[in-house]
Amino acid sequence: MGVAFPITEPIIKQLFQYHPTDLQKNVFGLHFTNPVGLGAGFDKNALYLNELDALGFGFVEIGTVTPKAQAGNDQPRLFRLPHDKALINRMGFNNNGAAVVKENLAKWNDSKNKHATSKMIVGGNIGKNKITPNELAWQDYNICFNELFDEVDYFVVNVSSPNTPGLRALQEKDALKKILSELQNNNAGKLNPKPLLLKIAPDLTDEQLDDIVSLAFEIQLSGIVATNTTIDRSMLSTHSIQQSEAIGMGGLSGKPVSKRSAEVLSYLAKHTENKIPLIASGGIFTGEDAADRLKNGAALVQVWTGFVYEGPAIVKNICTYLSRL
Repeated sequence: MGVAFPITEPIIKQLFQYHPTDLQKNVFGLHFTNPVGLGAGFDKNALYLNELDALGFGFVEIGTVTPKAQAGNDQPRLFRLPHDKALINRMGFNNNGAAVVKENLAKWNDSKNKHATSKMIVGGNIGKNKITPNELAWQDYNICFNELFDEVDYFVVNVSSPNTPGLRALQEKDALKKILSELQNNNAGKLNPKPLLLKIAPDLTDEQLDDIVSLAFEIQLSGIVATNTTIDRSMLSTHSIQQSEAIGMGGLSGKPVSKRSAEVLSYLAKHTENKIPLIASGGIFTGEDAADRLKNGAALVQVWTGFVYEGPAIVKNICTYLSRL
């Protein structure tokens, strides 16, 4: 899959892979060689799993995948705010569609099984097409779920991206209950049901978070990913605020979202009484960042903007720090 590098691959693995036994853990029935994952939005079409595995990720989320291919929003749509170690993106679920992504995943799984080269967990992050009305969104999520079911280890329902018009309205209790109920009923009919998780925005109120917690228990979700990008720009420095105003719409990620993402994580851990596994995402750059999230209720952590700024050694650096604690 992706760009092959057979000569340098062993060297890259030697440089960047680090899977100390003390960091291995089982979460929602899956075995993770380390707790550091790559969030959705980086490998949208499951093209670079071999390369990401070589960099040592314990798990990778592909997608967000929609039933039909879509081009996403107009370019440019990804912007750096280096002064604050942040990104603004308005990608808009650009991907090649569920059928093509399934083919890519099948090739990866075939190679992995044939050569027994990887234990990296792969999650499928699923969404709806832009043209699908919200009242029919549950159908899109079910299409993606069925298409990718045999090829991914777990699923994440993405209703929290700010870059698809109206999508975040699906986080409201009734709309969300419809989507998750349909998926879980579908899941229950499978021979071996897959873990089903929900990814939420950092901009939710406590009341909305309480609804999420209630639904998570009612629907028996396997976990929650906290959090996606934010539409709040108030935590940016003056320099970056000026930049962001020129950039316009989009979700903010990186260091500025760290505090709020950590607050949401702690709130969820407290109100779920640590009975539902949580994946921390948002502003994780260092081993200290990861350790703080794990201490405050996360079972696993995900990087994205940190990967962009810190580079390919981020997983090894985080795992080395965690292993020394």
